[in-house]
Amino acid sequence: MTDATFVQLLDLACGAFLLTAVLVLWRRELAAIVWLFALQGIALTALIVVLGARQGDVELILIGLGVGALRAGLLPYLMRRALVAGGGGRETQPLVNVATSLLVAAVLAMLAYALSQPLVRLSPTPATQAVPVALTVLLIGFFLLVTRRRALSQLVGFLLMDNAITAAAFLTTSGVPLVVELGISLDVLLAVLVLQVLTTRMRAAFGGTDLDELRELHD
Repeated sequence: MTDATFVQLLDLACGAFLLTAVLVLWRRELAAIVWLFALQGIALTALIVVLGARQGDVELILIGLGVGALRAGLLPYLMRRALVAGGGGRETQPLVNVATSLLVAAVLAMLAYALSQPLVRLSPTPATQAVPVALTVLLIGFFLLVTRRRALSQLVGFLLMDNAITAAAFLTTSGVPLVVELGISLDVLLAVLVLQVLTTRMRAAFGGTDLDELRELHD
């Protein structure tokens, strides 16, 4: 793989990785949010595979494919099941509206770029120069986690943060050991399985999964 091809493919994967996070802020339908998370999993897979192909590391390519199977396949499948169990729906009243959320995303992107410059200057390679993208997605995931009301939306925010941490790890190192990635992936899978059980119970007991409504019911 030539340098030019590597940079183009890496930029394409990182661009798709960031775009899906921004679109999650834009959409309110929970089904669309899950679909966008699956697309981000594909982008993350492409990013890791491109890095593995560049380094000629077959193990890294296999790890990337395993990450894709989990984050673009199994996790979205489980979230869709949780969505069906929860009765579907959409974010009707997020704490921050869509226009403001997109503006905040732009501010977070600039903040991520500024914060990551010391790291980029240490090793100005094409991979490390993409670190601001991962940091932007991390901040967007945290913003989504604290501003959305539905449990599934908040879980997607957490998973965006996890994707961003994974992307940053692969961009700044020669690869994450398989045992470490398996441990992290199992933790994430457990969180989604717990959400599916809780969503079913909440829907059966209270008729919905809006966390603000459940707080009001408690009060």
